[in-house]
Order: sequence, then structure tokens, then C-alpha cells
Amino acid sequence: MKVFKTNQITLIDKYTISNEPIKSIDLMERASNVISEKILEIIKNENELVIIAGPGNNGGDGLAIARILYKAGLKVKVFLIDISGKFSEDCLINLERLKLCSEINVLKIKNAEEVFFKTENVIIDALFGSGLARNVDGLAFDVIQKINNSGCKVVSIDIPSGLFGEDNSKNNPEAIVKANYTLSLQFPKLSFFFAENNKYTGKWYVLPIGLNNEVINSEKTNYFFIDNIFAKSILKHRETFSHKGSYGHAILFSGSKGKMGAAILASRACLRSGVGLLTTHVPKCGFEIMQIAVPESITSIDEGENNLSEVPDINDYKAIGVGPGIGTKEETKDFIKLLLENCSKPLVIDADGLNIISKNKELLNLLPVNSILTPHPKEFDRLAGESETTFHRHLKAMNFAEKYSVYIVLKGAYTQVISPDGNCFFNSTGNPGMATGGSGDVLTGIILSFLAQGYSPLNASVLGVFIHGLAGDIVAEENSEESLIASDLIEMLGKAFKQLQL
Repeated sequence: MKVFKTNQITLIDKYTISNEPIKSIDLMERASNVISEKILEIIKNENELVIIAGPGNNGGDGLAIARILYKAGLKVKVFLIDISGKFSEDCLINLERLKLCSEINVLKIKNAEEVFFKTENVIIDALFGSGLARNVDGLAFDVIQKINNSGCKVVSIDIPSGLFGEDNSKNNPEAIVKANYTLSLQFPKLSFFFAENNKYTGKWYVLPIGLNNEVINSEKTNYFFIDNIFAKSILKHRETFSHKGSYGHAILFSGSKGKMGAAILASRACLRSGVGLLTTHVPKCGFEIMQIAVPESITSIDEGENNLSEVPDINDYKAIGVGPGIGTKEETKDFIKLLLENCSKPLVIDADGLNIISKNKELLNLLPVNSILTPHPKEFDRLAGESETTFHRHLKAMNFAEKYSVYIVLKGAYTQVISPDGNCFFNSTGNPGMATGGSGDVLTGIILSFLAQGYSPLNASVLGVFIHGLAGDIVAEENSEESLIASDLIEMLGKAFKQLQL
């Protein structure tokens, strides 16, 4: 799914109206019917709805929704916020249509003191849409304060009023509606993918409203949302007459004394993701552990007793991964430098591999082109410097990927896969239960496996984060988020692949 900036969404709306062709008021009616259906899914019929309608087309949506839900049998009250005495044409048309529903009380508001709620109300926020370009003040600010202090459940239409579609770093956090649900029209807004905005959006849904596919397909964007259809299109099918050599031989540099669990998790995840052969290179202290815990992996033994210190011949391996559990000892730093100097293939680098590079920034210039770096937010901050917001961290990651010609897998909710050509793919799978030790080691193994099987660095990363998150979702559904541990993800990879292939 493409993700567009708000000015592009406006153009797509206008193109749809001109070329479908469809009148603006009829497109609004179509959208309002879709929204109303979703509202009926997520609220109880006995709740009285209070519609907060603004003067623009978002307010027009709110008035249409009030009429549709009233006809569906719900109790509805409307506050129409009169900011300047001016209303959009479609807002006024829907106001006239609403007047035909004689039992709906429509109050035109010029003072926030006239707005009131009962705690059992459900507020439908249709004050401002995604086209807002300045901080909210005056009457609208006061109304938003009332909404946020009401204690009511809040459903925002398209975007929480006051929230900008992209960068909110200069926005007033007190002037944004805090919704429990956001019903976004046709596309998610870019700002939905950043942690600081979650307190405003709540749980959000994307509702298709039939905007023109021709312009959606032709309009360019650097942002995408990885969905099931896209992930399935990437997944390769295994051939009948294939053999283990058909699916690549990967080598994983992993483990140190006390951290062999990371090597086990990453190795097992790599094997469970379809690699033909895996060699795991570990220090001497990990030899017996690996032989017993992961018998399917070939174990390569380093000369170092407790830490990695040498790089064997790596020319024949299809893919190379490094980082999980290797520690940050001085000899390990020397090992990383040696590996980078001797490797011309893209690397998958995670965990302590990234931490060593962060402490020795000169190593950044040795990164092989198209390598895949998989930092969590703090690991990325150590690489590129701290950021004021997650949106600013995202912008830094975009610049970092371009500067060093690498792929950044920035882990977290809606994990971002950022490519050196300036594209960003947000992941749609995963849940908070995956915030547990070892989850990142599992992801490293999955991506390494795909890279060895001949997937491009981009597709290995995109499919890797999707399958990883999907396995987590299956675990959470069958057990719980709270009980999830990293090895559960590996055990559910089979079900994740099967579900994706349906």
C-alpha cells in the first residue's frame, strides 16, 4: 500500500472527482457510509453519539455520519463549531440534509462553554481533517481541550483533529485530539507511524473509499505500508527438483561467553526460514552448546576461547551475518574490522556488531554496499546521534542509508525498512509482546536466511520483518503478548509461512 503526504491525498481526491467523474458531495457520502459502518462495528448501539463537526469538509463528513447513524437507530447529537461564520459548500449541503432528521439536535457553537458531554457519550471528532497546516488556537483549541478532558471514548474521522499529516515536532501537543480510534480514509497518514503520535491516534484503521486507482498507481511516493498482498508477492516458491544447494549457504558470526543464547536463536531462526545450509562461527566456549542446541547448523570454531577473533574464508558463502551476542571486547572490535576489510558481499549486521561500529565510527566507511543494518532505536542513536522525536530519527535513518549505501531496518512498532534510494517501507505485522530479549536475534536469522536464498537486500528485509511480525501475531493470538518469548517466534515461523501462502 502506498503512503502519501497530505498534499498528495488532496490531489488524488480532486483527480477522482474530476475523472470518475463524481461530485464532491457524492464522494463525501460514499466515504461517510464506509465510516459509519466501521463506527457501528466498534461502538455499542446504546451509546449516544456526539458529533463535533468543523466548518470544512471534515465537518461535512461528520454531519453526513450523524444522519446515517441516526437512520441506523443510534442516538445522535451534533455540535457544529462556528469558527469564522464560514462553512464549506459540502458542509452546508449536509447540514441541510441533516435538518430533515427532526429529532437530531444540531447546536451551532461559537463559545466552547456551550459544548458539554456525558461520560457515557461517544465523541465523533470531525473538527479538522488532514489538510490542517497550522497549530490550532482559539475556539477550536478550547473544544479540543473539552474533548480530551471529557473521559469519553473518542473516534476521529480521517485524522485526530489538530494532528499534522507528517512532521509534528513544532505542533502544540495540547491542541490535538486524543482519540481511541482513528478511521483514516483510503491511506494511513505518515504521522501515524511514529511513536509520539500514538497517544493521539489510538488504534487506527484504513478505510477504502474508492479513490481513483489510476492516479494512485501513477502518483509517486517514497513511502509504503507492507501488507499481506505485497509480502506474498515477494515470497519465492520452492521448486520440486531443488536441493539444499538451491537455497544458499549462509555463515553467521555469533556468540561469546554468556551470550550463546543469541547464537542459538539467530541460527534456529535462519534454518526455520528456509536456508539450505548454515554455518555458525562461534568461540571455543560455544562449540558444544551449538552442537547440542542446533544440530542442523555446521559449527565453525574460532581460535578465541570466549570471544570471536578471526575471520575464516568467507568467499563461498552466499550471505554473511554478524552481531548477535558477540560482545564488545577489544579483540571483538578487531574481529569486526577484519571482517569488514575482507568482505565484499552485503552483510547483515545486528546487536553488538552495530555497537562496536558505533564506538569506532571509522568502520562505517568499510561497510559493504547494500549491507543490512538492523538497529533498535537506541542502537541507531548510537550510530547516528540522538533525535528529538521518532520522526526526526526516521529522517536521520533516511540520510544514513543514502550516505553509506546501506539498508536500515529500524526496529519497533511499524518497523521501517529504509533503502539507500530513499524509499521507506513500514511493516504492518507485530505486537508489543515482541518487545523481549532475543526477538532481534530471531529477525537477524530470518533476514540472513532470505539473503542466502537469493532475495535482494530490500526483499530480504521487507519479507523478513513481515514474517517475523506475523509469527509474533500468531503467538499472541494463540497464547498472549505477555508470555511471548523469542523462541516462540521461531516455533511459529512455519505457521507464518503457511498463512502467507494461503
